[in-house]
Amino acid sequence: MSDRPHVLLSCAMSIDGYIDDAGPERLRLSTPADFDRVDAVRATCDAILVGAGTVRADDPKLLIKSPSRRERRVTQGMAPDLTKVTVTWSGDLDPGARFFTTGEAPKLVYASSGNAPALAARLGDRAEVMDAGDPVHFPAMLADLARRGVRRLMVEGGGGIHTAFLQQGLVDEIQLVVAPFFLGDPAAPRFVGSGVFPQSPERPMRLEEITRIGNLVLLRYLVGENRG
Repeated sequence: MSDRPHVLLSCAMSIDGYIDDAGPERLRLSTPADFDRVDAVRATCDAILVGAGTVRADDPKLLIKSPSRRERRVTQGMAPDLTKVTVTWSGDLDPGARFFTTGEAPKLVYASSGNAPALAARLGDRAEVMDAGDPVHFPAMLADLARRGVRRLMVEGGGGIHTAFLQQGLVDEIQLVVAPFFLGDPAAPRFVGSGVFPQSPERPMRLEEITRIGNLVLLRYLVGENRG
C-alpha cells in the first residue's frame, strides 16, 4: 500500500482566480452539467476532504447524489458514500453541520494538538477526531488515511487547503474548471494564496486534458511524478 492516497484537487474558479465572491451567499461558478461531472468523479474516490472553513461557510453534505453511482459503488464492494475528512486549526466546528449529520460513511477530523481533545468531546460519536500535530502535519494525515484504506482522495477546498496541499507537494492531479467571467474583488477568496510552490516555470505541471462544458472549460493537470 502506498504511504499516501492519490490526491485529486478539484476546484471551480473565475477567469481571474476567485472561487467565491465576498457576499453572504455561495457563488455558483459551475453549471448542472459540471456538478454532475463532479458527482461522477466523487464516485471514483474513497474519501473527500474540505477545510473547516468550507464546512462553516457552505455547510456541504459531500454526498454522491446519483442513485445509480451509489448502487454501482456498492456492487464494487465500496460504501455508497465517501468517507468525509476535514482539517481544523481552531477546532471551531458545529456538531450540527451537515458534514456530520448526513451520510453513513465515517467522518474524520484532523485537528491541531491544542484543540483536539475539546473538539473530540464536543463532537462525540458524530466523528473521530485525530490529533494531527501543531501545526497540522499534512503528510502524517495522508499516511493515516492510507492506513484506513483510502487510496483515492478528492480535495475540494477551500483556498487555504489548496495552498497547503500544493505547496507541500501532496497533489497528484488537479481538475480545474474555469468560469467565463471576472470577479475582481480583493476581499473574495482565491484558488490559492501566495507562497512558494514546487510547481514553477522550471517544473511545470502537465496539461493532460481540456474539456468544454458549455461555457466552462475543464483543465486537468498531472502534478509532480505523475507528469510522465
